[in-house]
Amino acid sequence: MTGAIHILNGPNLNRLGVREPEIYGHTTLAEVQTICETAAGHVPVVFRQSNLEGEIVSWIHQAIDEGACAILINPAGLTFTSVAILDALKMFPGPVVEFHISNIHRRDPIYHNSLVSKVATAVMAGLGAEGYALGVRAALDLAARGAR
Repeated sequence: MTGAIHILNGPNLNRLGVREPEIYGHTTLAEVQTICETAAGHVPVVFRQSNLEGEIVSWIHQAIDEGACAILINPAGLTFTSVAILDALKMFPGPVVEFHISNIHRRDPIYHNSLVSKVATAVMAGLGAEGYALGVRAALDLAARGAR
């Protein structure tokens, strides 16, 4: 397996640790990055967060161009609205793991229809911020098996 794992985080995730801790917990995004880097072991990690849809699309294109081994994406609110992210992920030849800190299916109906799920290799939800480690390991395992 070659290439880095790209871990992309969407809007408002820069506020982890202070934003609705009853839903998202107290773990900060910096702590999530450490969790991901530890879980990736020897595999390089590209870890990013943006509140801007177009920037996330550009990062997906970069993952494609750089030969990333996998993408772990928490698109946050863009999960339910972004056809642009959906279309960009369709072009990625490796595994895509969609990750959500909360169980989106236990929340209000607006959170039940993920566009990203339509192209994701796997979907993980409700494991808390610490669950990113499982997401990284799952993405790397899928990449090692050649999954798409």
